[in-house]
Amino acid sequence: MNFEIRTDRLALIPLELSDRDILIELFTNEDVVEYAGEIMSDDQILRKLPQWIRRGGNGCLGVWCVTERATGEKLGTGALLPMPIEEDDTDWDLIVPGSMPNNDIEVGFFLKPSAWGKGFATEICTALLRLAFDRSPLNEVFATYDFENAASQNVLLKCGFVRHGTRRCYGEDGPDVRISREQWQLT
Repeated sequence: MNFEIRTDRLALIPLELSDRDILIELFTNEDVVEYAGEIMSDDQILRKLPQWIRRGGNGCLGVWCVTERATGEKLGTGALLPMPIEEDDTDWDLIVPGSMPNNDIEVGFFLKPSAWGKGFATEICTALLRLAFDRSPLNEVFATYDFENAASQNVLLKCGFVRHGTRRCYGEDGPDVRISREQWQLT
């Protein structure tokens, strides 16, 4: 099954080894990782790349490279992945072809600064929710963000996520937002 996703402005294509350029651009930029981790070296990124290109849940889980359709420019990434609880990173062993883990699945996105403020994050999130609820057995999708990251909070709420207090994720307590299949169908 083809897991390339198209929106009016974007193409989300399953991440490949050749996408290392955008990953290096994102994860070596302190503005991009300000609310979600630490700067990585090029070598760290290249070592993690084989994990990041894994696909699970019959292709519905993984990371996508996001490009602008009109120009072909790589803008960032979007992901549907198992949400870590006590760990500070995804348990990549849960990403198995043909298998959907029992863990909560979260949506996430990273964009380079030149793509900020243009509605791309909302478009990515909406596209991944459509995939999750139209092409997978997921009944709920989760998300979290740094308490100080108003931009990510706004994107998630705009996409229909509902606040559920706080939860344990990424080894600390963070905001708990989620959307059910039923809520998605009403949007």
